[in-house]
Amino acid sequence: MLRSEGGPRLAPTAQGRMRSIRSGRCWGCTYNFSAASVSLPFLPNPPVPSVVSEPISIYDSSGVELLRRELRLDPQRVRRWRTSLLKRFLPAEEALVDFPADRLAVHALAEHGRFDSGVDGATKLLLRTSAGMLVEAVILRIATGRTTLCISCQVGCAAACRFCATGKMGVARPLSVAEILDQILRAGQILREEDRSLRNIVFMGMGEPFHNEENLYPALETLTSPEFFNHAPTKILVSTVGIPEAMVRFAERFPKINLALSLHSARQEVREQLIPLAKRYPLDALREAVAEVNRIQQKSVMIEYLMLADVNDGDEDARQLMAWIEGLDVHVNLIPFNAIDGAPELTASDRPRREAFAARLKAAGIKTTMRYSLGQDIEAACGQLVRRLERHPRGGALPGPKSPTLPQAGE
Repeated sequence: MLRSEGGPRLAPTAQGRMRSIRSGRCWGCTYNFSAASVSLPFLPNPPVPSVVSEPISIYDSSGVELLRRELRLDPQRVRRWRTSLLKRFLPAEEALVDFPADRLAVHALAEHGRFDSGVDGATKLLLRTSAGMLVEAVILRIATGRTTLCISCQVGCAAACRFCATGKMGVARPLSVAEILDQILRAGQILREEDRSLRNIVFMGMGEPFHNEENLYPALETLTSPEFFNHAPTKILVSTVGIPEAMVRFAERFPKINLALSLHSARQEVREQLIPLAKRYPLDALREAVAEVNRIQQKSVMIEYLMLADVNDGDEDARQLMAWIEGLDVHVNLIPFNAIDGAPELTASDRPRREAFAARLKAAGIKTTMRYSLGQDIEAACGQLVRRLERHPRGGALPGPKSPTLPQAGE
């Protein structure tokens, strides 16, 4: 027998229905009934619809946990495949041998092409999103055994820097967390086959990282999490064209991850010619942001300075750069320019000019490194290969993102 809120007793009839004994409200529902007999049907539990679930991203912790519970698997199995796949970079079929791999989405990007340098240790990976858009990542292998991976965070780039091939593309869309991390997973698996380990990861490929903060930050958290990649934050660098508020937000959230500023000139009018966003974010605001990042992180900010002949490599350029840097904790990287089709008017400073510029900065007590580029024979400048494929999708021999640059021997 059941009892209503006001005390009425409800008795089941022979037909399986519930009949009121006196007026009142049925306990547990809002159905009003009168003193007259009212029949309320018993309602069976609704059927569970049969739905074929989509594979769960390997980076979706809650989704993976629900799957583990559904399949009644030992939590140790999840820990085991994460270690095998994301830390040791084993092939997916080997890492997921004791886990239902068909229920997991391992790769968010498809491999479109691979281009290996015939000159040095660079490899450009051309990857494809589910919508068919192309994105680039570059593996750099140094003779000392160190490796660096340069990854992208957007398809295209809205910053539209004059010297950058990606900037000529415009921006199609930001990359998702899984798409950002898949570049790391694929590169790690390639290096493992060569008995190499992935040491440095730099966000210097296609796109402005701080135009994709929504996905950049979760990607960095996953990358450094002991549960996932467990990559040392001190071996990660994020490079920005210069968005002051975002630089400070980044430093507060990731005080151990390195930050680089693509400065390229300490003369406002020259910087505006090279970087359209400089009109919105002037040098004074950038300097304040670097000072605040210094205060938060207590370490140097990298200053990227692309050496362009007769544009930013003169004595006055050096003087103004030294004045802008004064009082800041920075390390200046002098970068040779990789020529691009979209900016034929720009040429690289010659080596003697770069050396003289570096000597002047060093004499002023500024930490300075001359860099050199790898992978020039595979179009290592960011976005060049994607742009060529867009213009000539069907033909032509294709040699192999702003490629990261590395120290000269002995520096």
